[in-house]
Amino acid sequence: VKPMVNQILVHISNTPKGLIQYTQDQGILVEAYSPIAHGELLKNQEVAAMAQKYGVSVPQLSIRYCLELGLLPLPKTANPAHMKSNADVDFVISEADMDVLKNVEQIEDYGDASMMPVYGGKLNLRSMLSMIWQSIRS
Repeated sequence: VKPMVNQILVHISNTPKGLIQYTQDQGILVEAYSPIAHGELLKNQEVAAMAQKYGVSVPQLSIRYCLELGLLPLPKTANPAHMKSNADVDFVISEADMDVLKNVEQIEDYGDASMMPVYGGKLNLRSMLSMIWQSIRS
């Protein structure tokens, strides 16, 4: 049975282009979890400046970025005001700005969100993604 959705970590500072392309080529929807990078993108001045250029918040820019890549963003919030704001992404990011956003320096440390619980300990997110990518390529 072919999966219909692949949920992967995708945001402005982490765009695994090869994995996204492979998944989309297989006809599988990519669901981008944590499109705001566990809140870390709120600290990025380059991203904040780009959001200001479009007159939107960093979360709105981050969600729109994923939509423009053909992904389904899955932002997490329990705040009704944030839910409303997160849905207000009716703008287009220029191709030049998308290129800039695709090349924002990768976040290496998400704090507590960097580690995934696994049997026998914890696994770093980067290591886990690398293992998954290697298994896909082989």
